[in-house]
Parts: sequence; structure tokens; C-alpha cells
Amino acid sequence: MRKSIIICLVAVFAALHTTLYFLPYALWRNWAVLLGPIEGIILGPYVGFFAALLGSSISRIVAFDPFWMFGIIAEPVSVLIVGLLSRRVWKPALLACAMMLLAYSAHPFGRSLPLWTILDVLAALILIYPAARLSNRLFSPTLKGKSTAVLLISFVGIATDSLVRVFLLIPCGLSGLFFTSFEQVSAVFTGGAVASYIEDSLVVAVSLLVGVVLIVRLSKQGLQLEPANKKGEKNAGEPDLLAEKTEKLLNNVTP
Repeated sequence: MRKSIIICLVAVFAALHTTLYFLPYALWRNWAVLLGPIEGIILGPYVGFFAALLGSSISRIVAFDPFWMFGIIAEPVSVLIVGLLSRRVWKPALLACAMMLLAYSAHPFGRSLPLWTILDVLAALILIYPAARLSNRLFSPTLKGKSTAVLLISFVGIATDSLVRVFLLIPCGLSGLFFTSFEQVSAVFTGGAVASYIEDSLVVAVSLLVGVVLIVRLSKQGLQLEPANKKGEKNAGEPDLLAEKTEKLLNNVTP
């Protein structure tokens, strides 16, 4: 993409990010998280990260939030992960998520909190590699191919947002700034987990309904989103058994 187009897209997405943040919201985070997967897919890992960082920072500067550090860190990082996966880069994403999850599991709070609260994070960890391998479907001429890739990548993206917030709250010790006991942490954590599962569904739905259409429209306008395969990646074009099985499973459960 030309530099002028990149600057325009960053400005647009940062403005959207900020606007969505201020809309009334009844769940755990804010409406801006629905934009994350679309940001990462269209802008890529680094430009998308900057746009999300800019939007989330402006939002918290305009309207101060005592929990500002969660959004300013989690939202850009999740966009970065989405951008990497959409360019078929999975190892840094898997390493980062695995390290955060291990740190959570090693913490006394992490060992005491119920497992069901992080099931989406565990599923996302498993789906990182298939999502990256199937990301070439983003450039498929068929709508079904694009939808499969967007579904996987957007789910991993929103689950990563949750994981980063959990990592900041528990292993990094930010829970001590806001809560005085484990019981308080547990009550907020379990309540937030229920809301996060609803948000997972919302983000995936918005990505499928809006993101896929936006990718098609931008492609028709001449904006090509080419996958950034690594040089010397010999197996990039070869079939992958795990990715193929994941795609077949998705095809069986979706109309």
C-alpha cells in the first residue's frame, strides 16, 4: 500500500476506535474491541498495532478510566496478533500467548480460579496455527473461503485480548491495585468471563458480517492485501493436515 493510503487508513481506524469506545456498552470491555480483528487483517500487524494504540490512548486521555492500562495494552496487542496470523506468521503469536498462559497457570490465583473461565483462551491457543495456515483464504475468490479465515482469526484475536488483560491482572499483579482479597478477584473474574464469552460471539459475528464485506470492497477498489510469507518458506503452498481438518470441521458446523 502507498504511504498516503496507510496514513488515511490509520486515521480512519483510530477515529473509529475512539468513537466506538464512547458508545454505551453493557458488557466487560467496550465496543472498540469489535474493530480489532478488522484492523489487524486490513492494516497488518504493525500499522494495525499503531492505529489501535493511537485510538485506545486517545480514548483514555479524553475520558480517564482507572483501568486504562488494560485497554491501552490489550487492544493493540490483540490487533498485532491478528495481523501476524493474517500474514501467516504464527510462531511469535503462539509463543507470546503460551508464555502469558503459563504465567497465569503458575500464579496461585490462576491455579485457584475455575478452568471454565479461560476455555476460550485455551481454544485460541490451539487454533493459532490453523488460523495462520488458513489465512490464505482471506485472498480466496469465494466468500466461504474468506469467512473461514476471518472466523478463526477474529476468534483468536478477541481471545488474545482477554488473555492479555488476564495476564496484566493476575501474573503482573495489577489485581492488588484494585482488589483487597482473592474473593473479590474471583467474583469479578468469573463475572467478566461470562461477559467475555458473549463478546467472543459478538466479535466473530461482526467480523463475518462487516469484515468480510469490507475486505471484498477494498479488494475491488484496488487495495490488495497480500499475504506476507517468509522467504524460503518451502512448505507455504503445500497442504497442511491440521489446517485442512480444521476447515472441514468448520464447514460441517456452518451453513
